[in-house]
Amino acid sequence: MYQHFYHFTDMPFSLTPNTEFFCALAPHNEALKVILSALSMSEGFIKVTGEVGTGKTLLCRKLINHLSDKFVACYLPNPYLSPDELRFAFAKELGLEINGKSDLQGLHSAIETQLLALKKEGRQAVLIIDEAQSLSWDALEMLRLFSNLETEKSKLLQIVMFGQPELDENLANPKVRQIRQRISFSYTLRTMTSPEVDYYIAHRLKTAGGDEHLISKGLRAFIAVVTKGTPRLVNIVCHKILLRAYGQGKSSANWFHTLNAVFDTDDCKRRFIPRQSIVLASLAVLGALGMLHIYGAGGL
Repeated sequence: MYQHFYHFTDMPFSLTPNTEFFCALAPHNEALKVILSALSMSEGFIKVTGEVGTGKTLLCRKLINHLSDKFVACYLPNPYLSPDELRFAFAKELGLEINGKSDLQGLHSAIETQLLALKKEGRQAVLIIDEAQSLSWDALEMLRLFSNLETEKSKLLQIVMFGQPELDENLANPKVRQIRQRISFSYTLRTMTSPEVDYYIAHRLKTAGGDEHLISKGLRAFIAVVTKGTPRLVNIVCHKILLRAYGQGKSSANWFHTLNAVFDTDDCKRRFIPRQSIVLASLAVLGALGMLHIYGAGGL
């Protein structure tokens, strides 16, 4: 792979949500501030939504790492759980010793006892759920029951839900109106602007120990257009660009590598090529660029 060729200490555009590559752009920075402000005020439900690939899981991991010792983070990355499985998973995250024979009512009491103990220590439990749009109606009802746990002055548990826009659709259902009314803070992640994409790509290249000019500003502007600023798509396209540049032994990427990467990425290709005639024209351009490369002009 190109990691050693370009002297990277890590892969700059991996899809794994590595918090070392967290880029403090406006949408993610603002979302993090909203969540932390809500947690500091001991509000019950907090909701963060965003389209596929906008960086919700990375933000989720960043939040967990950012929380102070005052908070006990209980992370549930898999929401495909029945109410009973959700109760067991939450108890495990709280550090309770459980087994398959545990009485459900007794387990609920044990959870409440543990939350009270944490509150007496001056600590606050936070249940963080990723992909929350996949929660069943029954699981959502279980969350409501958890949110009922409180003292006279404050909640024993705060719940942060990260999900796709379908989460908003689910919460609009009258079945879960009690939960919807308890959501005190919400934030919707947007995609990146062109200047943010430019900064994002440069940031990831530098964070990985590489040269930010490996992908030029002109190419970054084009990537912003074809990906519409979606972080995951930016990562996929940039990874493919570097693969192609590495395959030709080039010290930096060029338009040939970039167009090739875009045409190889379905979501970007659909946005960039609305008609078949443009496909044929683009292929002709790629062929011409290929010929230029053969004759020593590949560094366009």
